[in-house]
Amino acid sequence: MAFVLKGYPRLSETFIAQEILSLERRGLPIRLVSLRHPTDPAVHPVNRDIRAPVNYLPEYLYQQPGRVLRAWRAVRRRPGYAKARAVWMGDLSRERTSNRIRRFGQALVLAHELPGDVRWLHAHFMHTPASVTRYAALILDLPWSVSAHAKDIWTTPEWEKREKLADCRWLVTCTRANAEHLARLAPTPDRVQLIYHGLDLTRFPPPQTVRPDRDGSDADAPVTILSVGRAVEKKGYGILLDALARLPAPLNWRLVHIGGGPLREALNERAGALGIAKRITWLGAQPQEQVLACYRSADIFVLASRVAADGDRDGLPNVLMEAQSQGLCCISTRVSAIPELILDGETGVLVDPDDPQGLAETLGRAMTSPQLRARLGAAGMKRVRTAFDHDRVIDRLAERFGVGSDIAEEKRSVCASPSMHP
Repeated sequence: MAFVLKGYPRLSETFIAQEILSLERRGLPIRLVSLRHPTDPAVHPVNRDIRAPVNYLPEYLYQQPGRVLRAWRAVRRRPGYAKARAVWMGDLSRERTSNRIRRFGQALVLAHELPGDVRWLHAHFMHTPASVTRYAALILDLPWSVSAHAKDIWTTPEWEKREKLADCRWLVTCTRANAEHLARLAPTPDRVQLIYHGLDLTRFPPPQTVRPDRDGSDADAPVTILSVGRAVEKKGYGILLDALARLPAPLNWRLVHIGGGPLREALNERAGALGIAKRITWLGAQPQEQVLACYRSADIFVLASRVAADGDRDGLPNVLMEAQSQGLCCISTRVSAIPELILDGETGVLVDPDDPQGLAETLGRAMTSPQLRARLGAAGMKRVRTAFDHDRVIDRLAERFGVGSDIAEEKRSVCASPSMHP
């Protein structure tokens, strides 16, 4: 099995790494293929446990032209090359971009360098990785499947989603909202299956200490608000800053943000213009140990998710599950699949996206009521630990790959058949 990833390893994609590790531990032999090299300064502990070897494709074709040329010479005589090229040319005619050209070049290298014992390709993300996987699968006459998540679904053109759904053997996605959308585009609804990521609770044991009853009245003990996420449009950090600036002046609070992202500098400048910069700590990307410590020391977790101008949006952010696993009161928005995790008023609080006033009022109530935070935090922790346990949901994905079930032999037979097409 070869897993095709956009980048590996990535701190923002630990849910993918956890999935790979769990499948390895269930006996699935995996090789990893990454379209990009890592850029994060730290590595998540789960990545250190993964044994699968990684092959990095040329990130940009001009950087390794000889490698691309050797691949083209080697695969152009394969029976599937003509079909793959025709599919790619059809895609290119509708999207004339250098990125589309790069995808085909990466697919050539993937098809050429893929070890002969690989009999199935699986792409994580429906956009670029699935394109590279699709072209390579056509060249090699191999079946392929895909995991779709968030941005990759909502920023991919409908024609492309329809064609990929028609070509792949199956697709899994991590939210009901995603599944319903993609099932409408698939040749048959059963081509799409909902499988939540879940959370590896062994890495997020329950906290052993009780949070202090901070209520914002003591300047020496401000309420700590935590947010973890990349500084990008869909995370709604501009809305969060506007909401914080509207809080009553007597309330004492501080915001801790964890995550990288291109908008961090602009957000810091905005905080300065709003007069709240001194209350905010921008920590950047952090290893899991530090993130866990911040979950346990915070009083409120907030994620003001929204739909970006290009349609990008969150799926079901793992950081919300992580925060709830620590009994942390969570405030978020009614976007995508977040209501599938947070039951408004029961296991957390949801507000409308793009509503800084509503978010400010909700934050104010939570800040001044430690009892409310404790009740919502306890209920959220119980729900995550019963309904979103990673070990419970990963078995369903393992079955798709034929691991630990009666369909394993059938899967091997299908993969070995030279007559089968994706």
